[in-house]
Formats: sequence, structure tokens, C-alpha cells
Amino acid sequence: MHRLFARLGRACFAIALAFVVAPSLAQTYPGKPVRFIIPFPPGGTTDIVGRLVAERMGAYLGQPLVVENRGGGGGSIGADAIAKATPDGYTVGMATVSTHAVNPACNPKLPYDPLKDFQFVTNFAAVPNVLATSTTRMPVKDMDEFLRQVRANPGKTSYASSGTCGVGHMMGEIFKVTTKTYILHIPYRGAGPALNDVIAGQLEMIFDNLPSSLPHIQSGKLRAIAVAAPRRVEALPRVPTFAELGMEPVNDRVWYGLVAPAKTPPEVVAKLHDAAVKALNDPSVREKLHQQGAEPIANSPAEFRAQVESELAKMRKLVKDQGIALEQ
Repeated sequence: MHRLFARLGRACFAIALAFVVAPSLAQTYPGKPVRFIIPFPPGGTTDIVGRLVAERMGAYLGQPLVVENRGGGGGSIGADAIAKATPDGYTVGMATVSTHAVNPACNPKLPYDPLKDFQFVTNFAAVPNVLATSTTRMPVKDMDEFLRQVRANPGKTSYASSGTCGVGHMMGEIFKVTTKTYILHIPYRGAGPALNDVIAGQLEMIFDNLPSSLPHIQSGKLRAIAVAAPRRVEALPRVPTFAELGMEPVNDRVWYGLVAPAKTPPEVVAKLHDAAVKALNDPSVREKLHQQGAEPIANSPAEFRAQVESELAKMRKLVKDQGIALEQ
């Protein structure tokens, strides 16, 4: 009996200690730098938005978010690395329409589940897409001229994207269906390499996220034909939206958010969310995002998860209806 009471006493002490220690661990987080996985190569919009917000988040957390670009597989390699990391808050990363909606819709055999394997923290920003052409290989001035040239040469013009079943690919396919045109898709391992070849005149056009293309549009190396946004972008006031041109199905923006592995402690998620919201409300961060045509969001974890669920359902329907497959 004495031994039983002794064991019970030790068990109660251990439970009590856990309640005392757990809050202190949450209070000390983060006690070291946080690994921040961006699932695309440097130079693309995910990289631009991610680095901008992560740098300011580190200042609020008191520890840097160390960026690690893990490109490949349309973002699936980096997303899988986030999903399989230890859920202690020291590995987080970016979620995009590609990693959490388009890829899962195209490839049910992905090594991660876009909903079950992640803890959603917040949506950083909503970003316009753009159709841009090479000013050397396809020097058209507007959508009418663009469509005339494409329809006069069916199958002889090509568009670049950041990868098969990526956002740019899906946007291109929606554009083809909407405009009843035939253009070839050339996938790359990220927006940076795709942009380089369009700028160099190797391909005619690119469907891309605006922030990665914008500097090249402003420098005159690319010409913006139309943007996918609810209104004209401040940085490109003369460029119409797809909706203005009667192409509403092509007019969806993309989003970029923060996720952690599933089962990351709620206290840690709260700290990450708080730092992200503070960063997104920082005037300098907001100004830089607006300069890229991006709109800061900073929603709750539950709201972000609901947004991903909705986008995933929409993309699954699109892939089924249009017969899009990963091997395209």
C-alpha cells in the first residue's frame, strides 16, 4: 500500500510538473533560429513574398527565420519537407495555391495530405496573376493584337509556367478554354527559369504571379497584356484586368500563406500568428507588398484553413472537368 501511494505521488508530481513546464516552454519559444522553407527556387513570387514577411517576423519573434528554398515538383518537395518536419515550431514554411490546391488536385498520390498534414497559421497575401509577353519574340501591344496573332498561328506559340500543374499552367489552360485558343505549355522548375527564357525570347509568353514579373515589365523586357485582380493594379494602371476584357474565369488571384507541420503546439502557432500579423501590419512591409500588387491578408488559422479547403475543392473540379493530368 505504501508503494502504491508512493507511485501515485510520483505520477501526480509528474503531471503537475508538466503543467508547470509546458507554459515555460511556450514562453521561451523560439529559443533558436526557425527554419523557413520556401517550396520554390529563388526569384519567384513565393520567394519574394516569403522573404519579405519572414524578415520582419524574425524581428518580432526575436529569432531569425532562416530561408531554405526547396524547389521542384511544383512546390511539392518543399511542402512535403514541411509536413514531415518535427512539429516543434522550428520548421515552418509557405503554402500556395500550387502546393495545397493545384498539385493535390492533379496528383492524388502526393506524399502529403494538403489538409491533414499541416497546421495553418495565416494567409500572408493575395497576389494578382499576369499574362506577359516577350517584347522581342511577340511584340504585341494589347489583348486584341495578342489574340489575333495566336489564332493566326494555332499551336505555334508557347507559354512558360513555373511547372506542370502549377498556378501558371492552370491559368494558361483556363485561358485557352475561355478564349478558345491553342497554345503550347512549356513547364519549368520555378518562375525564375521560366521568366529568364521568355525575357531572352526563347518563348512567346508567360502566365505568372505579378511580383516576379513586375520588374521585367517595368524595365520593358516584358509587356503585360492583362492582370488577374479585382481592380487594376496600382503599379500598372494602363493594364486591364481579365474581367474587364470579358474573361472572368481567368481573373482569380493567388495566395501565399504560412503553415507548420500538423500537431505543432497551439501556443507556438499563436506566437507565429501574432508575429505574422504584426509583420503584415508593419507599414514598410505593407508598402512593399502593395508595390508588388499584393494585398496583405493576415487572417486567422481557421479562416486560412477554410480558404484552402475551398480552393482545393475548386481545383479538383477544374481538373476533373478539363481532363488535366500531371503528365501534360
